[in-house]
Amino acid sequence: MASFGWKRKIGEKVSKATSQQFEAEAADDKNLAADDADANWVNVTKRRKEILLEDCVKKSKELKDEGATLAENRRYREAIHKWDEALQLTPEDAMLYEMKSQVLMSLHEMFPAVHAAEMAVQRNPRSWDAWQTLGRAQLGLGEIALAIRSFQVSLHIFPMNPEVWKEDLSWARKLHEQQKATKTEAVQPLAKEKELAQELIPDYDFESDEIVAVCAAIAEKERALSTAKTVVIVSASGTVETVTENENCPTTPDETLFIRAR
Repeated sequence: MASFGWKRKIGEKVSKATSQQFEAEAADDKNLAADDADANWVNVTKRRKEILLEDCVKKSKELKDEGATLAENRRYREAIHKWDEALQLTPEDAMLYEMKSQVLMSLHEMFPAVHAAEMAVQRNPRSWDAWQTLGRAQLGLGEIALAIRSFQVSLHIFPMNPEVWKEDLSWARKLHEQQKATKTEAVQPLAKEKELAQELIPDYDFESDEIVAVCAAIAEKERALSTAKTVVIVSASGTVETVTENENCPTTPDETLFIRAR
């Protein structure tokens, strides 16, 4: 019968070098597992963002369609509210701004309409309908020259669009010609008044003999007045007397009898 004894511990006869090799391999496996976990976390986060973005785009499209339906039924304020919610989800959607601009024009709010159309053009400069809407909004604001430029850009992007060519651009050019004619009519009376005023002012020849003679006579009169001095004298009894003093023979009244007033 064999005697009973304790079992040897595992690894008791394993050399030190072999043990260190096992520990190193175990550490490498642990690092690989950590790297895999990090990679999986990045992939999961990226996928979540993609799913969230897809949900935002889907929800935004639903709100866009709801707003379009409301706008067709002339419920413009509700349509704008829907599109503003959609813009919170997809702020780079140029079509939302373009549709919003059209509705704002229907509400005769031209400043916000121009701003919304400009936002649409900034987000999609290649959108011919965004440029067309911008031109219409500018035309409603009275900016005819800017509207013509916007319509021209729209035609440059889509030259075969008959609506922009025959209606929008043609109407804008007609208004521009009327504006120029109105300015011309307003300027003409002012020009005529200026010409008439110039005609009423005689063209004097200041070097003519007549003018020289008149100037000489006036100068001689002024010189004669300057040589004679006139003094107003008030006597003690209240009598007023005017005395002319000449430079050669001045007249000096008795100061006991007269008071010099001037």
